[in-house]
Amino acid sequence: MKACVFTLGCKMNEVESASLMRGLEARGYEVTDTLGYADLYLLNTCAVTAEAEKKSRQAVARMRKFNPAAPVIVCGCASEHDAQAFAGREGVTLVAGTMRKDKLLGMLEERGILHEKEAAFCELPPPKRNKTRAFLRIQDGCDRFCSYCLIPYLRGRTRSRSAESILAEAEGCGAKEIVLTGIDISSYRDGGTDLGGLLLKLKEIPARIRLGSLEAGVVSAEFLAAAKEAGNVCPHFHLSLQSGSTRVLRAMNRHYTREQFLQTCARIYEIFPGAAVTTDLIAGYPTETEEDFEETLSVIGEAGFARVHAFPFSMRGGTAAAKLTDLPASVKKERTARLITAGKEAEAAYLGRYCGKTAAVLYEEEGGYTENYIRTYVAGGREGSMYEVRIGKPFRDGVSAEIIKEIK
Repeated sequence: MKACVFTLGCKMNEVESASLMRGLEARGYEVTDTLGYADLYLLNTCAVTAEAEKKSRQAVARMRKFNPAAPVIVCGCASEHDAQAFAGREGVTLVAGTMRKDKLLGMLEERGILHEKEAAFCELPPPKRNKTRAFLRIQDGCDRFCSYCLIPYLRGRTRSRSAESILAEAEGCGAKEIVLTGIDISSYRDGGTDLGGLLLKLKEIPARIRLGSLEAGVVSAEFLAAAKEAGNVCPHFHLSLQSGSTRVLRAMNRHYTREQFLQTCARIYEIFPGAAVTTDLIAGYPTETEEDFEETLSVIGEAGFARVHAFPFSMRGGTAAAKLTDLPASVKKERTARLITAGKEAEAAYLGRYCGKTAAVLYEEEGGYTENYIRTYVAGGREGSMYEVRIGKPFRDGVSAEIIKEIK
């Protein structure tokens, strides 16, 4: 029997799907994450934008083209948002939401709609590893309620995994790099252990520890001191800024100012001089003026970002921002393009600082990533091995490099 687990959306969805794949394998299934013929389909959906929801619904039809007789089980944010949009589709046998995914593996023959809430973190089997890194879920849910975001309504309140369980999975995964992931890992707390405390508990793990997306507020002097003391934390901090205008940040219900964000960046560079600070930016929030946008444009250089992910504002029904008047699509498109251009210039400046320098790279396909998340293209390595490389010129979405020696 063959099962296909198809995923849309965020890294958290990908990790959860990898756990479901491991659970299906334990039940005797041959498992793939590539759409094709299968005897069972499991669809993990996304609702971060209206377009993502549309693609999630369309995925059901794509599956049925390969095998119209196979049952389709749906879970994730889009089905949490609108279960009936999937329950009424031919071939769909079971619709779940974002929670209690652990129950799905025992309900493969069931029919109907499963919607249950969670009071605690939902444990899943260790993810099936398809890549060199291991992605480790440490948290779920969100309490921030940013005005543009639907996810807190779909994922529920923040819930943290026990440090003991995290440590056990980290010790057993065997990966040379572990990425800590969740919906809002900045809110992690297990009793008296916060995110910085968790890093200290992971300091003996023989692997690089990479952090998922962070809120600027968690990056205190104490947090950075813990990350430095741990010794194995990658100097790569993805801080979701969203806007460089304090006025727009307030409208977004983001709990920091432009100045506070820049102070956070300066604090990082003081403790980790070569750190990569990457970010997300939204162009064209409904209350954003041209002056506000110019502040966002200028903060890219001031913050010294190593990489920028810029995208246009997408109106989501059910959020506070949905009550506002959307800006014209042409304005959002033009501002997004300007952010992308500025982001590429900042990235080129960052990469230029490393030309001719050496770095440790975990080899994947055609190369890999340095600790500070520079994509390197290297010939002659073996997947899963660590190499010291010399960085060369800009190439594709990163830099070229040559191997100096293998790091044992």
